[in-house]
Amino acid sequence: MNSSLILSNILNPPVLFFFLGMLAIFLKSDLEIPPPLPKLFSLYLLLAIGFKGGYELEESGISPQIGLTLLAAVLMACVVPVYSFFILKIKLDAYNAAAIAATYGSISAVTFITAQSFLKVVSINSDGYMVAALALMESPAIVVGIVLVKIFAKSKEKESENSEFFWSEVFREAFLNGSVFLLVGSVVIGILTGAKGWEKLQPFTQGIFYGTLSFFLLDMGMVAARRIKDLSKTGSFLIAFSVFMPVANAIIGIIIAKLIGISQGNALLFAVLCASASYIAVPAAMRMTVPEANPSLYVSMALALTFPFNIIVGIPLYMNIIKIMGV
Repeated sequence: MNSSLILSNILNPPVLFFFLGMLAIFLKSDLEIPPPLPKLFSLYLLLAIGFKGGYELEESGISPQIGLTLLAAVLMACVVPVYSFFILKIKLDAYNAAAIAATYGSISAVTFITAQSFLKVVSINSDGYMVAALALMESPAIVVGIVLVKIFAKSKEKESENSEFFWSEVFREAFLNGSVFLLVGSVVIGILTGAKGWEKLQPFTQGIFYGTLSFFLLDMGMVAARRIKDLSKTGSFLIAFSVFMPVANAIIGIIIAKLIGISQGNALLFAVLCASASYIAVPAAMRMTVPEANPSLYVSMALALTFPFNIIVGIPLYMNIIKIMGV
């Protein structure tokens, strides 16, 4: 792999702040970020990327190429949890296998934003409509995960007794949870307001974007460092899954990107979406709908292993594969 790509990624300020957050925990610094701020940062990032994506989607219109890309995104969000489930089922029960599979079928918005930042560093363009792919890939994995539990879990008594309530809550959490709602709503507002709306909000949605991202990744580094000790509970099988499954998903994503003929920058964002794992929306849904699954498994895998792997090694690795495959 080209070492200059890794270096370009690591020397990106938001990524360095991620390391700084981890270092603060390892060195037992008294650095603290007040609890409401990380939530505010995440809401800001979702609003900013959603609004920009909506604006750029309005500018470009929906061409057959864009429609095909969005269709591929939804397809991957539905398929990844299925084959992940059967791999995980080799070692785990259906509840934990489904919860982890759903986590890896969904996406990480922060990994996506870091990939966008990487593309700017290496001067490769991407299109704003990829944000729509991000929005579409957030929720399907939750529904697929629940379906897998319904089919393969041994004890179905509880679900069958409350089938109607159960499904209404699943769909509510999948499509109306805060992060999905804000992201999709921001895309719609960006489309409706177009260039005039973009001009008015640009100082807010772009001017402070990377500073906020750096602060958010500082907090993520601290959270990831605190979660590392939980990895001792997962065992070598799940640790290997946390690293190799994102790479496999990214390669499948890159092959699809080549087949549908999207640009290098868009191919990287699509690969990152396929390779990332959710540590916000899906864990929240799984805790409510699959309480039999152990959160320390799927949260620590996604946050302490897959997330740092993707932002440090994965993003430049996927770009290298894209160049080798001639996308």
